[in-house]
Amino acid sequence: MTPTLMLYGREYCGLCLTMREQLLPLASDHGFVLQWVDIDDDDALEALYGELVPVLATINGEEICHYHLDAQALDDWLAKIR
Repeated sequence: MTPTLMLYGREYCGLCLTMREQLLPLASDHGFVLQWVDIDDDDALEALYGELVPVLATINGEEICHYHLDAQALDDWLAKIR
């Protein structure tokens, strides 16, 4: 099963767009699915993450990193699940 990661952010957030651009090539290289979620479309997510975005998390809600891509944290998570 291909692992899925969630990227919570906002369309107008520069940090969010940068992290998404950084993650897209990594998703294909490392074999995971990246799902983008605009938190402004969901009141509960907006309340949960607020100004913390972008947040990279597992599908189960485990946070991997926020604000900036932490490549080491991502590598550690990928190693843990394989």
